[in-house]
Amino acid sequence: MAEYATDVRRQLDEAPMGRLQIIAIILCVLLNALDGFDVLAISFASPGIAKEWGVERAALGLVLSMELIGMAIGSILLGNVADRIGRRPTILFCLIVMALGMGAATQAWDVISLSVIRLATGLGIGGMLACTNAMVAELANARARSLAVAIMAAGYPAGAILGGSVASHLLVAGDWRDIFLFGGIATALFLPFIWFLLPESIGFLLQKRPDNALARVNHALRRLGHAALDALPPVDTAALKPSFAALFAPGLARTTILLTLGYFCHIMTFYFILKWVPKIVVDMGYAPSAAGGVLVWANVGGLLGALLLSALSWRIAIRPLVIIAMIASTCLVTLFGQEQTTLAGLSLIAAAAGFCTNGAVVGLYALMAQSFPTAVRAGGTGIVIGFGRGGAALGPIVAGFLFSLNVGLPWVAFAMALGSLVGAALLILLRPRPA
Repeated sequence: MAEYATDVRRQLDEAPMGRLQIIAIILCVLLNALDGFDVLAISFASPGIAKEWGVERAALGLVLSMELIGMAIGSILLGNVADRIGRRPTILFCLIVMALGMGAATQAWDVISLSVIRLATGLGIGGMLACTNAMVAELANARARSLAVAIMAAGYPAGAILGGSVASHLLVAGDWRDIFLFGGIATALFLPFIWFLLPESIGFLLQKRPDNALARVNHALRRLGHAALDALPPVDTAALKPSFAALFAPGLARTTILLTLGYFCHIMTFYFILKWVPKIVVDMGYAPSAAGGVLVWANVGGLLGALLLSALSWRIAIRPLVIIAMIASTCLVTLFGQEQTTLAGLSLIAAAAGFCTNGAVVGLYALMAQSFPTAVRAGGTGIVIGFGRGGAALGPIVAGFLFSLNVGLPWVAFAMALGSLVGAALLILLRPRPA
């Protein structure tokens, strides 16, 4: 038994995945899909909001940006909280914040009130992204870890696609508030499932040693189908303490900086496609409805890219997969800017660009989980996602600035595609963490 106690982490890494582990990972995939719906809910609702309140584009842009700001803050702050108090309680807190925020949005009375509500909702969404990434990495065994995290990240575009379909049906018979009402109810329904079915990370408990740690570890081990311990393994005195400073300490600073900058650069390219495709297609002379269809194809391509990269990660190391996807993103986003002559051509190249750009994003989530040790995994993921969200905001702005200077689409697309190329170069410099 003492030998098992000493090697409990290795045993969890090498043992086959049990039923509860698989259920818990599926729950995290669904939580990420819920994030995908919640993030785009404001986009689905924005035409109705603008019409009801007579909102101009500038004011509407404020509402649309509030959630991204909240997500950045939530990723950084709540990711660090999860490393201190645990993944499970932080996920439950984020769910409550998201459910209350979605419900409160139905009662908003003007742009300011809705902006504040969406800012608060974004805190929960950002924290959820950081927590689920760490939780899945620590629930999965070593062989399935990259695959599980990549599948979890693929839940995001799946939720966006499904959410778009649900929102379209809700808007036929109702108004924009129904989208938030649906999101709030769906989010709240997850609470009992998370409470009863999502165990705390054993890796976190072994690292943090909270009160009654042995009893909690044994309870989790029994639920996962493993034998209980007589005693906890010795404390790893060399392990990092959860803090922001630890992420920039010698030995980890290089990883934190390279991942953050790589994610930032690639996400600029990714959001250029997501935010500018409709406007570009309309400027080519197509109807807004046709432009929306091209964007749907970009998201479908993104989901397929995420699933393929997830499958490949079962056999191939995740870092070279992400680098290849980023280089392919550079080529395909550049090709998108070459002004395709038919709507079918636009849809095809948008889907291909989405395939590569989102595949790389999903791979980056798996790389984050792999690169940070347990003690700072949620906080490290939160830092990368949080600061990387700056790229999400900056990408569309830079593209808009270039267009305002009358730079043609081919050159704008080429310039924005370079973000992925720079991101790939940064990942080449990343040193894999020893197992």
